[in-house]
Amino acid sequence: MFKTILVPTDGSPLSERAINAAVQFAKETGASLVGLSVAEPYPFTPLSGSTYSDERRLYEERAQDIAQEYVRKLAAAAHVVDVPCKAVVAQSFSPSDEIVKTAETMGCDAIFMASHGRKGLQRLFVGSETQKVLASTTIPVMVFR
Repeated sequence: MFKTILVPTDGSPLSERAINAAVQFAKETGASLVGLSVAEPYPFTPLSGSTYSDERRLYEERAQDIAQEYVRKLAAAAHVVDVPCKAVVAQSFSPSDEIVKTAETMGCDAIFMASHGRKGLQRLFVGSETQKVLASTTIPVMVFR
């Protein structure tokens, strides 16, 4: 069955559902988990030049800290029930690309992730990271809503 499950988290309540399900599933099947949170880099605009270097550094440090906290929570939940878990933080403007890349790099054979269920125009403008993952990977993806 599944030996290594990737669990991307953005700290949302829906991500918590995916985390809880992944931890329980891993406990029951003997699988291990890879927790992933993607920190978004500072939004770069070519016109702003390098005058904002302190602002950029502080922004990216804060984003990294938040992402670390998300995967720490996942690792702690796994630890409570003796499920092996590796925590990974990446930085990217494209969380879906990082999710697929991490799944490949870490040898994951399933992904448990949340979908915020955006519909209509909001989905078109905001995009769906879950939809992008589903379109970009060949491994099974369990989606929680």
